[in-house]
Amino acid sequence: MRPHGPGQVKKLTGKVALVTGGAVRVGLEIARALADAGADVAVGYRRSAAEARAAVRELEARGVRAAALRADVARPREARALVRGTVTRLGRLDILVNNAALFFRTPVLTTTPAQFDRLLAINLRAPFFVSQAAARAMGRRGGRIINIADVGAVRAWAGYVPYGISKAGVVMLTRGLAAALAPRIQVNAVAPGVVLLPEGFPRESGRRLAARIPMGRHGRPADVAQAVRFFATCSDYITGQVLFVDGGMSVL
Repeated sequence: MRPHGPGQVKKLTGKVALVTGGAVRVGLEIARALADAGADVAVGYRRSAAEARAAVRELEARGVRAAALRADVARPREARALVRGTVTRLGRLDILVNNAALFFRTPVLTTTPAQFDRLLAINLRAPFFVSQAAARAMGRRGGRIINIADVGAVRAWAGYVPYGISKAGVVMLTRGLAAALAPRIQVNAVAPGVVLLPEGFPRESGRRLAARIPMGRHGRPADVAQAVRFFATCSDYITGQVLFVDGGMSVL
């Protein structure tokens, strides 16, 4: 255990977290937040090998242990292997953050079965099977599962129907797992709004979008990471909840 001065023991010291899609963007910010709270962190990735190695170096510089583990979580066998690898490398698993996701436009009249299936495989089926493996690894000790949903779970976007279906499923997955895994494992979800617009997104369109958000701005990765950190450290009496981090979009 890392030494701390009086009153400096962090809330997650001695805990191990796994963040799927943790090498880049919002996932990396979540990994940083958990490390800053004292957790050792496994960074799951599929294609971002160089970024994952850089993330490990950054997390270790924050004073925690870290590991980069490759897996295509859409494949249940690899999802299970990702959890086993976390336990092998870091000794246990206490916190799972199901962050890995796909997001792309799918007009209803041209969406292909392959596109539909890929979105649901990554965004919904993968969190189920990673969570299944994580629950087994957590055992009687228990732990926390935190899913990343989306404001698109409750707001219909005409060009992204399969994506919305997948994220609405994540909300019900959260509630179902919370009921099935209580009382030893708490399961909650964070539902971001507009965070990190896609590359090439028109600047003027971004400004118009921000103007429609009650808080007047797009979200930041740190906004999402702080909500994840809350669920990782809050009372174990909180389970089955969805926290919208969307600047008020979900209330319109």
